[in-house]
Amino acid sequence: MWRGRLGPLSLYRVLCAFLRGHPIAAVLLAPLVLALGAPASAASCRAITVEGAGYTLCEADAARDDIRLFLNDPGSDTLLGSFANVERLLEKQGKRLAFAMNGGMYHPDRRPVGLYVEAGRKTAPLVTRAGPGNFGMLPNGVFCVRKGRADVMETRDFARTDPDCRHATQSGPMLVIDGALHPRFIEDSDSRFIRNGVGTSADGRRVWFLISDAPVNLHRFARVFRDYLGARQALYLDGKVSRLHAPGLGRSDGSFLPLGPILGVVVDEGAPLD
Repeated sequence: MWRGRLGPLSLYRVLCAFLRGHPIAAVLLAPLVLALGAPASAASCRAITVEGAGYTLCEADAARDDIRLFLNDPGSDTLLGSFANVERLLEKQGKRLAFAMNGGMYHPDRRPVGLYVEAGRKTAPLVTRAGPGNFGMLPNGVFCVRKGRADVMETRDFARTDPDCRHATQSGPMLVIDGALHPRFIEDSDSRFIRNGVGTSADGRRVWFLISDAPVNLHRFARVFRDYLGARQALYLDGKVSRLHAPGLGRSDGSFLPLGPILGVVVDEGAPLD
């Protein structure tokens, strides 16, 4: 017999699933669902296994969830560098992180490589040229959060359309481009690292944040977005330094060195862990 306790978000999901499958129950229980109301945030993380490899998948609804980037403390302009420092910053606002991960590549001094926009303020420009390393493996891309949606966009498309991003981080390479894997990925490549990335749905509502549990190559990592999640667009955020903060899973990865940009979903302090 199950003796666990459902939080508001879990209870809401169970009831919604029940109503979808039972028309008569829908009539009887709809008032209860309305009374509960939709949760303030749908952000959550869970473990998944794809092709025998383990990953942690975190999801958000860009139309409802508060997706942000963090780099420096706005009060002192000092580098935040860790999930703990972001949590301390948010605590002053009565907020906390539902989850977070490192949010793009950075220079040794932790300045972002490529475009960086935080709270509507651009502090680093878009880079369109090819270059060394994964970032310069064109096509690369931008993760852009704007009103009511979030999108992974190939860099040249981003430059052409110039969307109004509240938060944006450029990284590379693209993992999935219009439903296809990056053309330079090698299926049996022996370049394997713990990796993290972000993907978005075609309507800009669903956002998937993924980190591998063990080292994988780029081809295998990208296939999770394309084949398991059905993402039309996905962007590599980084490897080697990949970290996840997921309080609902009791997980907060530490790092010997400070991180650069941090990408996360912000909720009210009293929001349930799910």
